[in-house]
Amino acid sequence: MRHCKLSVLTMALATAGFSVVYTPQLAFAAETTPTQQEAKQAQDDNIKNDTNTNTKSVETNKKASDEAANIERIEVKGYSKSLIDSLDAKRYGDTVSEQLSADDLGALPDVSMADALTRLPGISAVRTGGQAAEINIRGMSGGFVFSTLNGREQVSTSGTRSIEFDQYPSELISSAAVYKSPKASLIEGGVAGTVELQTVSPLQSDKDHSFLVNARGMYNDRASEVYGADEYGHRLSMSYQGKFFDDTLGVALGYARLKQPSVATQFIGLAYNDSKEVDGLANDTNGPIDAPANEYISEGFELQHLGGVEIRNGYMGAIEWAPRDNFKLKADAFLSRFDSESFARGFRVKFGGSGAAIANPVLDGNSVIGGTFNRTSKSYTRVETVNDDNQDFDEVNSFGLNADWQVTDRLNVAADISYSSAKSNFRNGLLWANVAVHANADTPVFDDNVSISYQLNGLNLPDVGFNQADAFTDLDRVMVSKYGIYPYENEDAVKAYRLDFKYDLENDYISSVEFGVRYSDRNYSNRRSVFEYGNDGAFSSAEPPLKLTSDMASVVDWQGEFSYFPSYLAIDLDAALAAWFPEGIPQPVQTWGNADGVLDAKGYTTNYSWTVLQSGEVFEKVFAAYAMVNFDTEIGGIPVTGNLGLRRVETDQSATVLENVGTHPELGAQYIVDDLGIVNNYYAPKIKGIDYVDYLPSLNLSFKITEDSQIRLAAAKVMSRPPINRLAGDASATANSDGVINGSSTNNPYLKPFYADQYDISYEKYFDEGAFVAALFYKNIDSFIDTVAITNFDFKGNGFNVPDYIVDPVTGVQTSTSNGTYTTAMNNAEGGYIRGLELAYTQVFASLPDLFSGLGFNASYSYTESEVQSITSLGGDSATQSLPGLSNNVFSATLFYGYEGFETRISARYRDAFVSEQVAINDQVVNFDSETVMDYQASYQVTDGLNVLFQVNNLTDEPTKSYFGTEQKTGTLQYFGREFFLGFTYAL
Repeated sequence: MRHCKLSVLTMALATAGFSVVYTPQLAFAAETTPTQQEAKQAQDDNIKNDTNTNTKSVETNKKASDEAANIERIEVKGYSKSLIDSLDAKRYGDTVSEQLSADDLGALPDVSMADALTRLPGISAVRTGGQAAEINIRGMSGGFVFSTLNGREQVSTSGTRSIEFDQYPSELISSAAVYKSPKASLIEGGVAGTVELQTVSPLQSDKDHSFLVNARGMYNDRASEVYGADEYGHRLSMSYQGKFFDDTLGVALGYARLKQPSVATQFIGLAYNDSKEVDGLANDTNGPIDAPANEYISEGFELQHLGGVEIRNGYMGAIEWAPRDNFKLKADAFLSRFDSESFARGFRVKFGGSGAAIANPVLDGNSVIGGTFNRTSKSYTRVETVNDDNQDFDEVNSFGLNADWQVTDRLNVAADISYSSAKSNFRNGLLWANVAVHANADTPVFDDNVSISYQLNGLNLPDVGFNQADAFTDLDRVMVSKYGIYPYENEDAVKAYRLDFKYDLENDYISSVEFGVRYSDRNYSNRRSVFEYGNDGAFSSAEPPLKLTSDMASVVDWQGEFSYFPSYLAIDLDAALAAWFPEGIPQPVQTWGNADGVLDAKGYTTNYSWTVLQSGEVFEKVFAAYAMVNFDTEIGGIPVTGNLGLRRVETDQSATVLENVGTHPELGAQYIVDDLGIVNNYYAPKIKGIDYVDYLPSLNLSFKITEDSQIRLAAAKVMSRPPINRLAGDASATANSDGVINGSSTNNPYLKPFYADQYDISYEKYFDEGAFVAALFYKNIDSFIDTVAITNFDFKGNGFNVPDYIVDPVTGVQTSTSNGTYTTAMNNAEGGYIRGLELAYTQVFASLPDLFSGLGFNASYSYTESEVQSITSLGGDSATQSLPGLSNNVFSATLFYGYEGFETRISARYRDAFVSEQVAINDQVVNFDSETVMDYQASYQVTDGLNVLFQVNNLTDEPTKSYFGTEQKTGTLQYFGREFFLGFTYAL
């Protein structure tokens, strides 16, 4: 039998029978409750240095375990061991936190850390392609979540600050913590909370050498419904930990590979961005401001099969050297490569805007949700067959070097150097096909006899009908009319340096003081480019459509819930492009095209200036210093521990900007040359930004009211910086022919952080067979980012180089300029509160008869509400939306059972309706319906080293459903299928 060194809490719970999940036949010692001195020592070491928080805690708990040598040690593994360790870390932590741990490196069963974190109270996930990716904490979206790896800031491939947790294989992570209340020594940045991921410290391993292999095959049961989709995938991981030279040198290596099919069948409604008078009602004034008698019209909808393959390769390495008892040096690295190639095939339906003829309209409020749309000479009504090809190549790198020196018995010094980088190259390729009158004609003619009938059915699939349905699979009718590729490349990197000091005191009030400094230098860049050929709204004479042949296309029928939709042609992209571009496919470029200010467009007729203006860099330098005192005292006979601290943060942020100064070279205009050598002389390059200083106080107190229960109080001022891409500069201001200056900026380098004052109170009770935790929290957020239109904006006073007058090029008459409207992103003053309740309960029924003593469950519930609301008009009629990421009710539960090597469990995660982004032609912030996701797992320990496992994710095939403001205006209906895993774990 392999024995573990148990923590103090583990021994206490084992005494009460908690660990009999695996060894019910063992007898337990009578008294194993941790002493106050042991608890104090665990807390002191837990807060010693945040870079090494979890490893310090583990080390302390092992020492406490060794001191209790008279207690029989019991082997505890698997899910129960993970629960015990998590409760242990939570109990002795010095902040309001949630903890995850694995009994062995590579033992977390989840596909990624996003899945693992959703098992914690108050945490939910947004599914992307059926997989948990972004996490929400206490009703706040991923943009408010700060994330670190081994105590170091992480950058993201998303182009924002929200890291994509599916980039982090659970097999390479040994523990995770979610800090819901901060302390001064934690890096600032999380209004919602801070997620700390930890890789292993090899010198903390119980064994001199250990090796683990994890292999699983996987199957998706909906892949067969999608033509060309892969049904099978696999997971493979290997890890090694070893200690050498009398435990002075430790080495850890890990590799994890995931190859999984990406499958979905979906309907996506598009935003209501147009209007037309269709109801004929007199005195109707509910429509848009500029046309109050009109009704709102959707852009259309999409019906698609999605398929593809996602491949993630993760690498972890660590070398730990402790030549002396008081000094340790650790170097570690984490790398992730996540590549995906996917397709989206089916229909994109365009209603054609206000120029279409609309019959038999069906309304929800003042928005059209059904009717018949017919193409006219003034509309773009059409049904496109789409064959989209998307490629995404992401990489994450994280490197660090940490030195920990116990200079004297009281003084500890820790230094840390780190580098984190991320790159993403997303290539969105679109191939459109349309119906011709006859594809064999010498000059094919676009078939403009288009009629589309539809009726939305809320959160159920719609009724649709197309007069061209029979032509959609006819090679003599369908022609490829346009190809486009729209890459989005971004790079993000941060270098950071940190120095921390801790000095232990000997008095009845303050156990230690901590202080330190941190400097970081972050650089973000993005690059846009484009290639387009043909026309998707008609046929281009200059770039004519492609006649399809039988070797280029296959007829695809819909299946399952979608089986009543008309068939379509799946087009072989490579074959079609090779025929269309026999001399090779031109590659996308960053270009002005035929933009204003171009000296020679070199044949371009389209304005592509967005590829230049939306490309640029953001620079961010942060210097932070903190001081914190740690308490260990008594008040009225009640032991009190905690900390009080202040963090000072100085931020210097700026971004590159190309400012449109028109025909005024005296305002700094330069010759800006694109990839093709096209020159534009209307723009002046600038670097704009601000610097600011913040003071962030924090207080954490823990009152041990009994030996097994405590009350926590926490208060702090917290901040979250704006998404890094929202700091990019794309500001412009121009004067029209009347001399009125108007300007815009999608982003804004002057944006400041979100700030909040937050308060927490929680009660924790640890008893014989589990634990109960209840918590209340309140956050008062100062402001959010909005896109606003500012009238009579002082352009010159705000640093814009604008002319005092304009000159009519024909008459030479001078007209004085005046301030108009500036549309930009800014911090509004409309914040508000977020408040809520969290409950968590863990119970093992160890007192039941032997066969049932391995039964147990853990559950958590959170209720969150907020006065913060926003207005959406994506559904036409204005409707209020809650804070993105907020579900009023979130519930998770796991029922587990173990007996003589067999373990099984079933888990469920429920969240109420919430607001988040859906991806259509553009990102759309919509309302998502409530959902319940269930998973199941069973395993059997065949031998001491071999464990076999069976697992099902999304057991009930729960779809994702969304809507625009009201359920009648359908957003997304997306079905992913179940994922089945079968495999083994082998440990040496």
